[in-house]
Amino acid sequence: MEVTADRSALSIWVVSDGRAGMENQALGLAEALQRLLPSEITIKRVRWRAAFDKLPSSLKAPWMLDPSADAPFPKAGEAWPDVWIATGRATLPLSLMVRRRSGGKTFVVQTQDPRWQTGDYDLVVAPHHDGIEGRNILSITGSPHRISSDRLAEGAAGFADVLEPLPHPRVAVLIGGKSRAHDLPEAHAAALADQIAGAIETAGGSLMLTYSRRTPEAAKAAMTARLAHVPGLIWDGTGPNPYFAFLHFADQILVTEDSANMAAEGASTGKPVHILPMVATKPADKFARLHQDLRNRSTARPFDGRLETWTYEPLNETERAARAIIERLQA
Repeated sequence: MEVTADRSALSIWVVSDGRAGMENQALGLAEALQRLLPSEITIKRVRWRAAFDKLPSSLKAPWMLDPSADAPFPKAGEAWPDVWIATGRATLPLSLMVRRRSGGKTFVVQTQDPRWQTGDYDLVVAPHHDGIEGRNILSITGSPHRISSDRLAEGAAGFADVLEPLPHPRVAVLIGGKSRAHDLPEAHAAALADQIAGAIETAGGSLMLTYSRRTPEAAKAAMTARLAHVPGLIWDGTGPNPYFAFLHFADQILVTEDSANMAAEGASTGKPVHILPMVATKPADKFARLHQDLRNRSTARPFDGRLETWTYEPLNETERAARAIIERLQA
């Protein structure tokens, strides 16, 4: 899938297993590069046959890829991409194969902590809260993402008739769900919804709520029932996704503590970000480090039932990472 088609431009391949959360990290970084330099972006989605998926990365070979996977290497006579940006465990062996087979023609970027041969990629763009260091490591707050003012405005256009008339403050509520470190039981979700409703009603504002695919159905039902009377929109998962529109029209952003991506994306808007507490199922040191990092930058605060207002310089870590790639390419 090509985003642009200029053969004189920088050629960038974006590679992941196709899951939105994974793909958006690599694609967001590629789009940030494209805003700085003329670029052609090609999206590649790869997966391994079920029999080989659990193998260590060191044992995987291209013939083990699922027939539905996109070809990870150029066809005979085709050029290698200038930049390969990959995210996720499925891409790790392919990233190092590309670096080796291209003979250095392709600059290989891996986002997230690879946890495997970390020093062998040209650049690793890793969350600061992962705590990894090295000559090829660029630590950023949160993860790369696709949020930009143009993209938010573009996403808002289809929802302007519904969201623009809503009373201020408009509050975007971004709900995650069950993960290895967090849970959202029905009772906790109900209490959280009551607290959110109270804050919005006190401020005379409105609600723009979206759930994650990980949100438990019982939690979703409890929150929807308790927030249905609040002016605004609760997205039911059907039709176009209003996520970008919510961020565009929001005056305040509330995001559950289980999502590093949504917290960083919210902080990129320059709007107050409130972190909603969840039920911890195991120690979550990485999330604690991220939230502390965001607090240190004055971008986010724990939600205490009030909609406080403050200002800060929007987080722009994806562009910083893109500029680092350009500097290394030029060097």
